[in-house]
Parts: sequence; C-alpha cells; structure tokens
Amino acid sequence: MLEDYISPGDRVELQTVQGGWSVDGKEDNRVYSSKIADIVSEDRIDMMMPMEKGKLLLLPVDGEFNVFIYSRRGQFQCFGKVADRYRTNNMYMLTMDLLSGLQKMQRRAYYRFPCAFEMKCRELTDYEQLAMQSNAFFEPNTQDSLLKGVIVDISGGGVRFVSVHRFEEGQILYAIFKLPSRRSAEEYRVCIRLLKARELENRPDTYEYRAQYTIIDEDDREDIIHYIFEEERKIRKKQEN
Repeated sequence: MLEDYISPGDRVELQTVQGGWSVDGKEDNRVYSSKIADIVSEDRIDMMMPMEKGKLLLLPVDGEFNVFIYSRRGQFQCFGKVADRYRTNNMYMLTMDLLSGLQKMQRRAYYRFPCAFEMKCRELTDYEQLAMQSNAFFEPNTQDSLLKGVIVDISGGGVRFVSVHRFEEGQILYAIFKLPSRRSAEEYRVCIRLLKARELENRPDTYEYRAQYTIIDEDDREDIIHYIFEEERKIRKKQEN
C-alpha cells in the first residue's frame, strides 16, 4: 500500500518534465517544494500548493511533473499529473495523480553547475557544530577571520571550490556566499564537509576541494537549484540565438 512508504507531512519536490510548463506558461525545468497533506488512494495524493518567497505558485491542472518524495522510509520518485486545485481552510491545495509506481532512490543526484564566484569560510569548532545541529537559530561568530575561496561548481548537494588555504579532508567549514545574478543580496550560510582535497598541478599552493552540505536551510537549497536552472536556461537561449 502507498501508506507503507509515504505519509502526510513528507517533503515533496516537483520538477517539470522536459517539454512541460511552469506557472508562467513558459517551458521550464524548475523545482517546486511542497508537502503531502493526504493519501487519497493508491494512485492519488493531496499536497500543499507550492510557495516561493511568500508567493503562491499555482501549478497548472494537467501539468506533468517528476515527483520526488522524502519519507522517513526512504527517498522515492515517480511521475505525476496535477488533477485538481482547490482551497480548504484558507489553504491552497492540489491533487496529484501518480502515473507510475514509486521507485526508491539510493541517493539524490544533483546537477553540478560550473561557475566562478567568491566564498568565505572558516573551520567550525566542535561546540559550534553541536550548537548548529541542536539550534536552527544559532549562527557562528563571523567577526572571526574568514578565509577566501572561489566556488567553481555548485549543486543542491554541495560545492567544489579552490583556495590558497590548506584544509584537511573531513573538516567541517562554515561557508558564506552570494549567488550571482540573483535580485536580492542575500547571503547563504551553510556548513560543508570536505570530501576530497588536492593540490592543483598547474598552480602550486592552490588547493581544490569537493564538499557536501551538512547543514543547509531547505529554502536556501531550493534557491540554489532555482539559480542553476535559471542560468542553464539563459545559456540555452544564447546558444539558440
């Protein structure tokens, strides 16, 4: 049964399929965040209408999406179509027909987007790591010396960056960066674990690091994914012209 795998409250991501259409009626490949509200039947669920920065996103009826569900029982993927939109108790909802069976994902694969923009970071103390894990409102002191790096690719799962500063694999860093081309000047503050480190052959005393987010606000993750899709769309348009 469907309820054996997913439950109300589970986080959902909806990604428009190739050739699909977004809320503004243009071909898109955006990702929309939502939550399951109810399991209606074995092939139908109700979920909250997605919002972005306080704005309601009215997904079109008959819109087709790749559906990613993040459950306590695992991560699942299927194909779905919006069957209905409605309002109840001052909340906007949508009904999604699941057109394929749930497939379990072993891990979420994020597309890595090549880029070049500045990042500042420093190592976290053990106390700061514990404080951030237990208190979502705790922020490390940014008056401490921050070291510079350059992010050379970014995804919803992590970053690759270069720096003249030497770190060790396994270290946890507090990182701050801004996304270019975004209208707001918002700073993104995340914790990253260094998975791989190597010295660049053609640039002595310069190091490349691959890192995974360990603490990141899910809204910030969605902003990063949206940024990547927007930049990819700009590149495609330039190539078509």
